[in-house]
Order: sequence, then structure tokens, then C-alpha cells
Amino acid sequence: MPESPPNVRSPTPEEIDAAAERHHMDLSDEEREDFAAVISETLAGYERLDELPDYRPAVEYTHRDPGYRPGPSEDSLNAFVTKCEVRGADDGPLAGYEVGLKDTVNVAGVEMTLGSKLFEGYVPSTDATIVTRLLDAGATITGKLNMEDMAFSGSGELSATGPVLNPRDSAYVAGGSSSGSAAAVGSGAVDVAIGGDQGGSIRIPASWSGIVGHKPTHGLVPYTGIAGLGRSFDHAGPMCSTVEDCARVLDVIAGKDDLDPRQGAVPTEDYVGALSDDPEDVIVGVLEEGFGHETSEGAVDEAVGDALDGFERAGATVRDLSVPMHLDGLAIWTAIATEETTATVDAECVGHYGNGFYDVQMADAFGRARRAQADDYLTTLKLTLVLGQYLADEHRGRYYAKAQNLGRKLAAEYDAALDEVDVLAMPTTPQTAHEVNEEISRVEAIERALSMLDNTAPFDVTGHPAISVPAGTADGLPVGLMLVGERFDDATVLSSAHAFETAVDAGL
Repeated sequence: MPESPPNVRSPTPEEIDAAAERHHMDLSDEEREDFAAVISETLAGYERLDELPDYRPAVEYTHRDPGYRPGPSEDSLNAFVTKCEVRGADDGPLAGYEVGLKDTVNVAGVEMTLGSKLFEGYVPSTDATIVTRLLDAGATITGKLNMEDMAFSGSGELSATGPVLNPRDSAYVAGGSSSGSAAAVGSGAVDVAIGGDQGGSIRIPASWSGIVGHKPTHGLVPYTGIAGLGRSFDHAGPMCSTVEDCARVLDVIAGKDDLDPRQGAVPTEDYVGALSDDPEDVIVGVLEEGFGHETSEGAVDEAVGDALDGFERAGATVRDLSVPMHLDGLAIWTAIATEETTATVDAECVGHYGNGFYDVQMADAFGRARRAQADDYLTTLKLTLVLGQYLADEHRGRYYAKAQNLGRKLAAEYDAALDEVDVLAMPTTPQTAHEVNEEISRVEAIERALSMLDNTAPFDVTGHPAISVPAGTADGLPVGLMLVGERFDDATVLSSAHAFETAVDAGL
């Protein structure tokens, strides 16, 4: 799917009228003629832009095997889109690590599909910033990993190629949208993976698949070269078998990138060096509102409660806390995600108004694909775009704006609670993994795709770091404990999770 050739031309009178109508204008004949003349002169400058080469990041480590699509006999969980090999430096903190990437992450020369029919055959020409950092650290990238179609589901069953199966029990789905990342790590097909998180898409599959998934503080890890849904809530982070590996990967990928408009100041720490295995170092606030949701399974709440009781017996300080506004977090996230995703799609997936790298190739491919194949969008994305456009047009952005304001208040409420404890604790998801069922209706698919966001989505709005760590089972299926900390204090979140993990390994 190569970039389209230059094709700047003056608009027809009908196209001028259509553009004006989009902005609620009704041009007179005289206005139309005057504008046509001025536009024709203005576009001479655009012809010069076509003549200039694009200015994009250089690609290092140019020896690459673009790979192949594995069949079911090799990939029984449907975790991979592509198996490939891109070798990094000869040594470094990730030397010897095989790394898989969610299929939203640019790897030059390797197909990227976003889990969708729309992008089959699309091959980026640039590497995401985190890809360069991983390769510099000695990693070998061995796969692009499956995901929910364009990342708009949490269930793990809505990839264009079918469900991604749970590595703990293949009768169940892995969770999404970073479904392949969880399945590949959980099955040992890769050592570590990178996932993306806009509503819980790192933490949900980590919880359901029995691995560790860390959503960093918003902006800590650069998102340059990764296809996103909304700049205010796009996150990328590590998915691993252990907390220590999450810390090791975060050491490599975190930090300032002048090409990412999502970032401001980006303080970092030595995340591996900050790890402690002593539960006595941890003060946990158990968030009352994180339990007992309408969608909660009693066995999940009980498993997390038992795990926290065991952590307390091991020496952690555990106390109850209440943040009543947490119960409004999902509604706030919904209002933000709905209209911001709609605007992102309308802006060809690259957006506007920030200083940094704009992926011209992706904008071109995305724009052509959605104009030709929008009927192939995932059901949940279709619903979001319809609703988002209606709300933007009918209510003039009121609900998006108010939700963003309320998101700041929600963040302040969490901050106040975190003044008293090191981390907040709650179930990552209110239920365990869904059983595989390929006969569900459209409405059932939507419900199953979005039924597990109560605890994860609010922290995508506020940007607090949050990790899911295995906390036992419910009815034989994995359960995740989520720990949340102060913004840019990912070190405390990882250290607390490491202490919990150590206590679990010791039998609590």
C-alpha cells in the first residue's frame, strides 16, 4: 500500500460548495468565483511541497527479514499477524530478548495491519521511536502481534482473523485489544511484548491471560510511529511474564522524544534499580469503588480481596480508601474516547496541532482505506463514529469538553487518595475471560467488547500509571490485581507490584 503520487489540483465549484457546507456556510456565486481564483494561486505553494522530500526519522538496523504469516499449526492461539526478524545491537539490557509488538507499531519493512482488513499489505517506511530504542538495547523483534480490529474492543475475539485464544485455557479468549501480545507472552512465544492502552488494552488481556501488563504514565513512553485513537489517552507499554521484565523494558523505552506531541517534561527513573521485594515497603489503599460493579463477578472480587489479605499478612500495610468519583470514571472516559476517536479517524489517524512527526504515509493509506472500505470497520468502531459525529454536530463538543474538565477533577481525587498511600488497589477487570463464542449477535459483540472497562478506563483519562499483576484464579481462570500510583511515579507502582509478586511466589 504505497503512498499516493502527488495530485494537487484546484477544486471544482461543487467541491468548494461541499467544503463550505461542511462548515455550515452557503456561498454566493460571487464568493465561489473569488475563492476559486485565490485557491488556484495558493495551491502553487502546495505543488512545491510535493517537490520536496519528506523529513522523517532515519531507519537504523536495515538488515530485516519482513517475515511471513504463520498458520494455525505454528500459531495455535492466533497470536501473530507476522513472524519476522529484526536484530538490534549486539549487546544491551535486552540482548537475547525476543520482542513482539502489537500490530499498531511501525516497523519499517514489515507489514502492519492494525488487526483489520483495511490495512492488509500496508508496509511502513519508518520505525516507531520505541522500536529504535528496543533495537538499540539489543532486542530482536520477532513478531507483529494480533489485536482487536483497529483496537476498539477489550474482549480479544474481534480481530479480522478471528479470536485470539487464551494461553491459560484455549476455550476462552485472551482479552484485548492487545490480545496477541498477551497470548504470545503467556505461551512463551516471545519473551516480552509491547501493547497499547486506550481504555485498558494492556491491562485487560494481562489480567485475563495471567501475565503482567504495565500502562505507564501518560506521555512517559513516546507514541511516535504508533497508530492511536486519541492523543489525550494513547498509551504504550510492556507486557511480560514478570514485573522485573516490565521494569527492564520500561527503562529502555521511557523518556523524552521531541517527535511526540503528547509529551511535556518527562522525568524518568531507574525502574529496575528501584524494585523492592519487601512487602513491608508498601502501603496499599484498597479502593472501595473498584469492587462490586454491575458487571462484577463475586469470585473475582473475592480472589483479589484474598490476595490483598495475603499481602498484608506478608507485611504490607493495607487500608481501605474511597474515591466516590471513580464510579463516574467510565462515563467520563466514554465521552472523551467517543468524540476524540471520531476526530482522530476524521484526521486520517495522525491528527493536527502538535509539534512532532506526522506520518505522511500512514495518513495517505488510512485516508484511502477508510474512504474505500469503511463498511469493513469493526462494529464497535462504526458505533463510536456514528455517535461521536452526532454528539459533535448536535451538541457542539459540549460533552467532550465537559468530560475533559471532569477528567482533571477525577485526577485530583486520585491524587488526594495517593497522598495517603503508595498505590491504589482493585481488580483489574470485574470478570474473568469470556468463553469463545463465534455465534454472538452484533449487540452481544458490542456488550462483550466493552463490559470490562470499569476500573481500567478511568486511568487512561487521568494518565496515572497502572499495572495488572496475576492475583490467583476464579473458577480456574486468571484474575488480575491492578495497582495505581502517582503520575510519573511508575517506579513505586512497579516496585509495589514486584513485592506483591514476590509474596505470591512465596505462597503469601
